[in-house]
Amino acid sequence: MAFMTRSSIIAIGASAGGVGALHELAAALPATLPVPVLVVLHIGAHRSELPAILSAAGPVPAKHAEDGENIQSGCIYLAPPDRHMIVVDGQLRLLRSPKENCARPAIDPLFRSVAEHYGPAAIGVILTGRLNDGTLGLYEIKRRGGVAIAQDPDDAPYSQMPESAAEHVELDYCLPLAAMPGCLLKLIEGKTGKEVPMAETSSLLDHEQEPEIVAGRTFDRPLTVTCPECGGALKKFERGSILKFGCHIGHSYTSEVMAAAQFEEMEKVMRAAVRFLNERAEFCLQMAEYTHAPHPDISAQWHAASRQALDRAYKLRDLVEQDWLTPESSAEPPIAARAHGKAG
Repeated sequence: MAFMTRSSIIAIGASAGGVGALHELAAALPATLPVPVLVVLHIGAHRSELPAILSAAGPVPAKHAEDGENIQSGCIYLAPPDRHMIVVDGQLRLLRSPKENCARPAIDPLFRSVAEHYGPAAIGVILTGRLNDGTLGLYEIKRRGGVAIAQDPDDAPYSQMPESAAEHVELDYCLPLAAMPGCLLKLIEGKTGKEVPMAETSSLLDHEQEPEIVAGRTFDRPLTVTCPECGGALKKFERGSILKFGCHIGHSYTSEVMAAAQFEEMEKVMRAAVRFLNERAEFCLQMAEYTHAPHPDISAQWHAASRQALDRAYKLRDLVEQDWLTPESSAEPPIAARAHGKAG
């Protein structure tokens, strides 16, 4: 059903290149902004001067959110270092819950909470950044009748986050940064109408597992894929066209972030194995030298063990340093993805 609604909150997510984008956006907002703006920038646990930067950029004051404070209009609230920021019943809550998409603060928790508590009155905005944090949260905002906006990928210093949003979410607007302030003000004033979509339900993917046969040897498929962060079992499920993985601890990943995190952990483990083999070679060599005089036969066995460990260390190192297929880093969203939504 089509209706006219006045948006009452703006949630913005950004990553790489986000400081400049947020500075430009803050500079164009009016001093009389009648809604709050909630922002997550991927800053990890590092100290952030973003409140001072955005406060100096324009007339709307910016501050790090405080746990339990009431949300006020005419203010830019920023997720502080190492804390997820969410909204609950008109208040801001700061959580040190598990990382999502390898980030804390992450965009998805904020967007999900905004979708839940504000529904059609919410605006979600994805700006420049790598990978795709925020896509699933923007999907929730859209699913509950809110407005979904992404920066035009051609206008973004880092296009992956806006491209992911355009690929998986039916955007209402895909705009260059310079056009966003005007669009946001029109939405706040209730000068646009939109359809509220029916809520969708998630579905758990469940495929029968068959063993893989490699070089004549059978490798049973694992019962599950494990979390790169904690080693817990991961469930996978779909939200729209987005494939997501989550463990019982609470770590969650979109498929692209999961692929990158899994590869990084795999490489770390393999390099640790190289180190252990090299250390075993050194230990066996020391034992060979220690036992050489009293027990030459035993010393020869230690020498052989040392050579074996060193040989396998070299082989494993060569394996680690080979080129690996990484479809997650080379896949491009379809060109049609940028056609989602409308400009201006």
